Amino acid sequence: MTLLWIAMALVMLPAIVCLLAPLRKAGALYAEQHAFEANDTAAEQNVAIFTRRLASLEAAHRRGDINTAAFEESRLELERSLLEDTHTQAMRPLKSPRAGRLAVPLIAVGFAVLSLFWYLEEGAEGDLALYEVQQTLQNDPTATADTYIARIEGQASLQPNNPNVWAMLFPLYRDTGHQEKAVDALERLIALEGRLPGLLAQLAQLRFFMANREMTAEVQYLVDETLAQDPRQPTVLGLLGIHAYDNGDFNRAIDRWRRALATVEDPNTAASLREGIRAAQERLTDVSEKAAVDE
Repeated sequence: MTLLWIAMALVMLPAIVCLLAPLRKAGALYAEQHAFEANDTAAEQNVAIFTRRLASLEAAHRRGDINTAAFEESRLELERSLLEDTHTQAMRPLKSPRAGRLAVPLIAVGFAVLSLFWYLEEGAEGDLALYEVQQTLQNDPTATADTYIARIEGQASLQPNNPNVWAMLFPLYRDTGHQEKAVDALERLIALEGRLPGLLAQLAQLRFFMANREMTAEVQYLVDETLAQDPRQPTVLGLLGIHAYDNGDFNRAIDRWRRALATVEDPNTAASLREGIRAAQERLTDVSEKAAVDE
């Protein structure tokens, strides 16, 4: 995590430098603009043009080229044009180059704070902390299952709304015989992730074995809900195959396990399903031979 914060600081540093860079150029820009405005002769040029045009107009009036009414109207138009030009070019006094300097660092700090807040809300800080714990445990040859559980439980107390925490705790509890805790972890995961077929299937399987391989009403409800969403869900099909095998329905067991085998991805699970199918086929053979002898 320390490296992450250092990396984030290094990434944000250029952005802050870019925000602060204009402060270094403010004095030079102010001097340039002030010099430009001080040497601006546009107003004088407009007055000179007005003077020349007015003199030309007066000369035409004296020669009799235009009457008095036209002269007055033209002079009024020239004066109005001069007023418009000088009004448009009027500039407000320049502010000090130090004006607003405080706003820039405040914006830079605000940018950093908002970025940090956004990362804490939307980023993967919790997952990174969880990954760091996992890597530490994997590199510790003395770490036991209880050590894993204790460290992940610590993360669960710090980030109870992180589904990845419960996804790690569930198999740890299940494989170490803490069935009730495994159910609680899985139900918390379902509450966070939604009632997904894969999660419901694992909960049905866990409840099934906790009930000594009995198809209780709760297990049946979970099975039905899972199959309604995914009729090919391999975990539930495997469970149904076990239930059928325990009840002597070997043909149904073989059918369920074959259907599960068609979609399962884990090689160990696939090997277990094949072994189950082989055992069920042997039992079918034994039943057939016994029936033939009885006849």
